[in-house]
Amino acid sequence: MIDTIEAAPRIALLHALEESVLPARSAFAAHWPQAKIFDLLDTSLATDLAARGRLDEAMTERFLTLGRYAAATEGTAGPAKAILFTCSAFGPAIDAVKRALPIPVLRPNESAFTEALAAGDRIGLIVTFGPSLASLTRELEEIAGRPVAVKGVLAEGALAALKQGDGASHDRLVAEAAAQMKQVDVIVLGQFSLARSGQAVEQATGLPVVTTPEAAVRGLQKAVSSSAAITKSGSLIPL
Repeated sequence: MIDTIEAAPRIALLHALEESVLPARSAFAAHWPQAKIFDLLDTSLATDLAARGRLDEAMTERFLTLGRYAAATEGTAGPAKAILFTCSAFGPAIDAVKRALPIPVLRPNESAFTEALAAGDRIGLIVTFGPSLASLTRELEEIAGRPVAVKGVLAEGALAALKQGDGASHDRLVAEAAAQMKQVDVIVLGQFSLARSGQAVEQATGLPVVTTPEAAVRGLQKAVSSSAAITKSGSLIPL
C-alpha cells in the first residue's frame, strides 16, 4: 500500500497565462482530486517572450528560478513530487528545468502529443498564442520519432476574446479554425486555455480531440508513480 504522501502528492503548476490556471485545476479536480496542487503564475513570461521574439538565456534562468523555488516548497503533503508547466511556448527553457531537478518535470504538451500520436500520423494542432505554434510543431515531430504530418493553425482573435471574458466567441473562433483542417486523424488543442473548446471542436470536425490539461494529469500520474518506485529502490535521492 502506498503511503499518504504518495497517494496525495504535492504538485506544482507553473503558469505564464492566467487563462491556464482554471483548466489545470479543473483537470486535476476531475481526474486526480487527491493531488495537492499549488499554482505559481508569472504573466510577464508570455508578454516578454512575445516582445523579444525568442527564448534567451535570461528567460531560461527565470524558468530555472521558478522550478527550483517550486521544488523547494514544502507543505503538509511533503515537498513537491513533480512540476507541470502549463505554458506551451517555452519548451527549451522547461527542458533546462528537467535537467536541473531530480523530480518529474513535464512540458504542458508532451503527454497530449503522445496520446495523439497513438491515434495516427496526421495531427492537427491548434493554438491561440502565436509564438507557440512553431515550437510545438517541432516538439511534436521530435516526440514522434517517425515521419508525421503536422497541420498547425492559429485561431486568430480567440485568446483576445477569452481575455475579454468572451468565452463563447473564443470557442467559436477555435471551432471555425478546426473546421478548416482537412485530412487529419486527430486534433490537439495545444494550450491549456483551449481545453474549454474541446466539445465545440469535436462537434465542428467529428474528429477525436486531445486536450492538454487532461492528458498532462494522466502523464503526471504515471511520472509520479514511476519516480516513487525508483526512490523506494534507493536509486534516486529525493530533494
